[in-house]
Order: sequence, then structure tokens, then C-alpha cells
Amino acid sequence: MINFLKESTFTVNEVIGKAWLVTKRNYFSIATLCFLMFITSNASGLMAFFLKDVNMALRALMALLFAFLYFTLNLSLLKYIFHLLDDEENDVSIVSTLPTREQIIRFVVGMVYFMLVIIGVYLVVILVAFPFVYTGMKTGVLQTPTLATNIAIAIGVVAIFITWVRISFFPFFIIDKNQRPFGSLKFSLAITKGNFTKILLLLLVLGGFYIVNLLVSFLQWPVTAFFINILSSFLVVPLSSVALTIAYRKMMGEYNSDQEPDIIHNIV
Repeated sequence: MINFLKESTFTVNEVIGKAWLVTKRNYFSIATLCFLMFITSNASGLMAFFLKDVNMALRALMALLFAFLYFTLNLSLLKYIFHLLDDEENDVSIVSTLPTREQIIRFVVGMVYFMLVIIGVYLVVILVAFPFVYTGMKTGVLQTPTLATNIAIAIGVVAIFITWVRISFFPFFIIDKNQRPFGSLKFSLAITKGNFTKILLLLLVLGGFYIVNLLVSFLQWPVTAFFINILSSFLVVPLSSVALTIAYRKMMGEYNSDQEPDIIHNIV
């Protein structure tokens, strides 16, 4: 186990190191796309606030417009990073990295599948846990319904997190391999098999600033929290985007099959 963790940590260090070099050489272009995503996300919230008394149909239309713009920028960022990894010597404009209409549609459909899978996993865990919770309540193993319910919910949340990590790489397959929505989720499940610990360690490293930001906010240090938030937005977000793309490429390099994987053999 110790050797496995050492190997995983070394892999995370390698990914972070390469991501830092790529981000440093192309910081302004990557940060520009991240900043546009930040502006779009916050503009959507402001628009929702100012249009709260406006017609529901108009609010829905504006929400869809901002969501479409955000998804487009997100996919453009992925496409641009792929270009940097594959052909960094030749410059490419941000406009040329815009995703195709088909890719945007596949991403939106993939997001719907993603949410359905998450909800489905949670419901399955709760349904499976309910007989044990009910039996435990009858036999006195679990003294209160509230405790039993909290345990079942906690198990469901853990299952959701694991599922989220396993299938969250589906956008990479849509952009990199032009996969269909459901097929991209299956490929994500396949390449993350056996790599969950490495991904978790990578997420912990990349999420360090967010954890520190939550801590200083809890301690009510607003000035420190502000500067950490600024540093996170303009450094950690671009670095995270590059690092996750590099991690995807490394996992794909270890994946041997060219055929679309099945779900059953890649769950565990």
C-alpha cells in the first residue's frame, strides 16, 4: 500500500510539474478563457437578480443563453489545452478553438446523462440501505430513525462523490475523441478504473487553496480570504484545468482497448 501511494504521489507530482510548465508558458491565453468563464458565471447571477421580477420565459431564455456561453467557453478551454499539449510550437487563436455545434450538443446531452447517473446512484444506495436501516431500527442496533437516516444519506453522498470522480472526464472524450455522450461516460468510467486514488490525490492538491479559503472564511479573516480567493481564481483555476487534461492524457496512454467499454466490468 505504501509503495502504491508513493507511486501515486510521484504521478501527481509529475502531472502538477508538467501542468505548471504549460500554464507558465501560456498563462495569459489560458487565464483569459478562465476569466471569461468567471465573468459569464457571475454575470448570470447578476442577471438573475435584476430579472427576478421579469417574465419567467425571458428569465429562462437568458439562463439558457448564459449556460450555452459558459459551456462553449469551457469546451474551448479544453480544446485549447489539447492543442498546447499536442502542438505547442504552433500558435493558435482562441477563436479557432471554439467547439463545433455537434460537440456542444453532445456535451449538453452528456451533462443530462451525468446528472441522471448521479441521481440514479444515490437512489440505488438509499434503496439498498433502507432495509438494513429499517431492520436496525427494529432490533435496536440503530437507536433513532434520525441516526439511521443520516447514515444512509452519508453513504449516498460518498457514492455520489465516487461516481462523480469516475465519470467527470466525459467532456475530454467529446472534445478529444469526438465521442457520443453516453459513450464518453463509459470511457471515463473505464480510464478511471484503478486510478481513483491518483485522481483523489490530484484533486486534494489542486483543492488545497479552496480548503484554505474556507478555513480563513470560517475564522472570519476577510482580507486574507480575499487575497487567497484572487490567487485561486487567477492561478489555481488555470493550473487545475491543465493538470486535469494532462491526467486524462496519462490515463488514456495506459488504456489499451480501442473498443467502447462496457459498464459492468469497469464499475470496480
